[in-house]
Amino acid sequence: MPAPIFIGCSQITWKKVPLEQVLQEIAQAGYEGAPAGPSAGRTAAQTIELYARYGLRPAPGYFSADYWKPEKTREILDRAAEVARVTRELGLSEIFVACGGGDYVTRGGRTRRQLSGHVGPGDGLSDDEFKRFCDVLSRVGGVMLREGVKACYHNHVGTPIETQEEYERMIELSDPASVFLGPDTGHLAWAGGDVIGFCRKYASRIKTMHLKEINEQVRQRGRDAGWDYDTFSKNGIFAELGEGPTDFAALLRILRSAGFEGWLIAETDVTQKPTAFESARISREHLRRLGV
Repeated sequence: MPAPIFIGCSQITWKKVPLEQVLQEIAQAGYEGAPAGPSAGRTAAQTIELYARYGLRPAPGYFSADYWKPEKTREILDRAAEVARVTRELGLSEIFVACGGGDYVTRGGRTRRQLSGHVGPGDGLSDDEFKRFCDVLSRVGGVMLREGVKACYHNHVGTPIETQEEYERMIELSDPASVFLGPDTGHLAWAGGDVIGFCRKYASRIKTMHLKEINEQVRQRGRDAGWDYDTFSKNGIFAELGEGPTDFAALLRILRSAGFEGWLIAETDVTQKPTAFESARISREHLRRLGV
């Protein structure tokens, strides 16, 4: 019997739409859940009940912080503990953790958000910042594990962990006992990474994922023109699953061979389709054709 894989859908595609409508459309598109986390004015139990009204379950949520900034360490650890507690109460054992840092100013004077998709070798954190980043991230992972929640690091274009080289360096320098992986296929491809090769190499540490697709022609055009993050987005960098270069069939074979079980989250940040529902439906149908 293969390990269970659950397919969720990120709410990010819907813009200025009531949550109830978003959940209803995610359910109609055929998903089993949607990301959840701490919510002002709503307990974990109330969130579970809200999702259940639409036949959905909470899926792994998101935590981000500027781990390299020493003045923020205490605040980060305290917030991590609270988010992990709520995550556990939601019935989840994984969470995506990422960094902010779109405003991180590189040695060349430009921000990482401005350098999205065309990061150079001198545009990263300094060696001291990188070490502090990994030390604090490992502590965050330890704090979350005490609540029974695995911190799964999520790469993101426009932040100091964008490229595959940066991601792999973070993996090497962080504690494997407390930092797991929750890669984003689209952001890895956008940054020029080898999605399938990366996932094959680190399959045993991957505990959840964002399944995202990009438009390769837009990626190449924007890289050559030096676009910033928002310009890439406005010009259609994001695509629905099955409409870009990523071999999701191969990816699923790798995960299954590694005994993966848990949540995979389909996500299209900005769609070129007429509606968010249509976008979600297309991605879900592609995954169904692949057997999940």
